Amino acid sequence: MPNSIFWFRRDLRLGDNPGLVEAAKLGKVLCVYIFEDRKQNAADFSELGSGTKAWLHYALDSLNKTLGGKLFLARGSPLDVLKDVAQKASSKNVFCNHIYEPMEMEMESHIIKELKSSAGITLRSFNSSLLWEPQNILQQNGKPYKIFTHFYKKGCLNYGEPRSPLAEPSNLNLLQLNDTLTLEDLQLLSKDSPNLTVNEWNISEKGANERLEGFLQSGLDNYKIGRDFPSQHHVSRLSPYLRFGQISPNIIWYAARKVGTPGPDLDHFSSELGWREFSVYLLHHWPHIPRESFNPNFKGFPWKDDEKALAAWKEGRTGVPIVDAGMRELLQTGYMHNRLRMIVASYLVKNLMIHWHRGEDWFWDKLLDADLASNSASWQWVVGCGADAAPYFRIFNPILQSEKFDPEGVFIRKYVPELTNVPTKHLFAPWEATDTVMKNAGVIMGKTYPRPLVDFKKSRQAAQDAFDKMNNKG
Repeated sequence: MPNSIFWFRRDLRLGDNPGLVEAAKLGKVLCVYIFEDRKQNAADFSELGSGTKAWLHYALDSLNKTLGGKLFLARGSPLDVLKDVAQKASSKNVFCNHIYEPMEMEMESHIIKELKSSAGITLRSFNSSLLWEPQNILQQNGKPYKIFTHFYKKGCLNYGEPRSPLAEPSNLNLLQLNDTLTLEDLQLLSKDSPNLTVNEWNISEKGANERLEGFLQSGLDNYKIGRDFPSQHHVSRLSPYLRFGQISPNIIWYAARKVGTPGPDLDHFSSELGWREFSVYLLHHWPHIPRESFNPNFKGFPWKDDEKALAAWKEGRTGVPIVDAGMRELLQTGYMHNRLRMIVASYLVKNLMIHWHRGEDWFWDKLLDADLASNSASWQWVVGCGADAAPYFRIFNPILQSEKFDPEGVFIRKYVPELTNVPTKHLFAPWEATDTVMKNAGVIMGKTYPRPLVDFKKSRQAAQDAFDKMNNKG
């Protein structure tokens, strides 16, 4: 039987892996992972950030152990590496799964042609990461959807049920090459890497499935409401596992339906998978969105260039406790609750009036789950310049958001410990408390905790005026 190559990409699992299943049918399989050398700080986000690199390090370590130490690690051009290992393994068949990003799809097409023409090697690729492929979900007029609800309900749900998950290959017979790199050779960990023990991540396929099981048992009930409270456990925290394909959306989709009670909680959780699909869909049909506003009116918006304010935002020193708590969570753990992502993003672009690109870049570098489609679509949603975005005049009030979603101040006190002893009624806007109250709590405003960078009401009005002016011009 002929040997085959399976090229692991963002599908670091054995279960529900269509490409791996097909490779295993041919005979012995050489499993390969190729770390591409990309230009650092590239504008196209081809270079992984410190958060995703750290996760990848542990994900590859886990995958290699699952494969009995037979994962072949390489660094360089995928085309060159695949040619080389195919020759060494005496194989004419390479299998992989798609990455639905414009640059990755273009590269894949190029590799398919070059392998065939120069070496007679066939590369076959499959869908392992989406419930519905973006080219299949179109309006009746053949144009792509721009509104999420229409995309999800009219497009996806009417298209048909997603593919059922596949079992692990029962006949996986592995090849091994001796000249593999070590994980340390890839240099994925650095001084900027987040502390991944903080949230007790089990960065493995097994860990992904255990996290899903735990969420379905205790987090899905009351999900629609509870998901907005950062100190509670009503979010799945599966996003980093999905980012690297340690679990498939198909597994999650069907597991939720098997366990969950039909109703608003299950529907809302399923729709969040739909939002993930929608982000990929937008990037597929409008590949410019990582760097260009979907709404062209925003090209003339008067963004501010304030490096000091940007640094304070990045480091959690804005003087707004809920914003600082979210940004410190990101710095310390590489993760941030979704409600907080919206709050801190709104504060950056609609109070500090700093370009969303700067926030997008920071999230890309620090988030464990940094994903090109979701990151760009989410930032544009908050700004109001994306497809089906929040209205540009919607500006999150961080004080009200704190009172509503962290009413006891549990989350704020966890990540802004200098405010631990501040009475809860003053915790969300400490600058409004008297000096005596703050002194009794051990806080000196402007010294042990910063005063706000901007006046919320004035900055909100300034942003509102700028948005109105831009919109009227448009």
